Amino acid sequence: MPPLSPVSPVSPASVVAALRAAGCVFAEDEARLILSAARTPDEVAAMVDRRVEGLPLELVVGHAEFRGLRIALEPGVFVPRRRTEFLVEQALAHAPDASSVVVDLCCGSGAVGAALAAALGQVELHAADIDPAATRCARRNVAAYGGHVHTGDLFAALPGELRGRVDILAANVPYVPTDEVGLLPAEAREHEPLVALDGGADGLDVLREVAAAAPDWLAPGGCLLVETSERQLPSAVEAFKSAGLDTQVAYSEELYANVVIGVGAAGAVRS
Repeated sequence: MPPLSPVSPVSPASVVAALRAAGCVFAEDEARLILSAARTPDEVAAMVDRRVEGLPLELVVGHAEFRGLRIALEPGVFVPRRRTEFLVEQALAHAPDASSVVVDLCCGSGAVGAALAAALGQVELHAADIDPAATRCARRNVAAYGGHVHTGDLFAALPGELRGRVDILAANVPYVPTDEVGLLPAEAREHEPLVALDGGADGLDVLREVAAAAPDWLAPGGCLLVETSERQLPSAVEAFKSAGLDTQVAYSEELYANVVIGVGAAGAVRS
């Protein structure tokens, strides 16, 4: 591991010590990221203070790494999780051969849409979220791919012309049950928007709404993909099947990630 690059007169060792004292398990790695992101010693000090106060590291440095991309972040925006890279992998594996319209629903920072567009090449990309802070951030992240960003509640945010044309519909919906939001790590419950976490009584309110409406928006053979927890899988699969989607589940042991995949009429789930 290469040594930390000093930002004079701030000592890398002092940054590591401050982060370690605050309970940051990967203090040296975090210090390296802070030192590389800061432009002045005062910025280093401010970033360390924010991290010590519990702000997620990604929000401290202003970006997250996601499938090799640097995703710009702002305070109050959901931080993309590494496990969600599995949702992107499954979308790519199950995409129709001639994917042209991609929608990132509940887009947050737009990380999923950006990653899909980066991998697929020329696509018509749309990202949507109910939170204006999220869509403001998403615009920065999908601009390089010509992405269109919309603010509104689920499908109501999308242009009507997309109905029946969506090849990949990736929806990283909130799926934490309301009673369990308070059990989340402080970084999430104190610094990320509740609307991006709380999925209702059993965590599946938004998933059910998305699954029920998706067939009207999917192109023939188009694919809906949603991340959820292992214990929610049976109910999530039932919601997909009730909507008439040809459904399967994918699981990553490494990332502890679960993705429900549903293909619309005239399509078949690929194995």
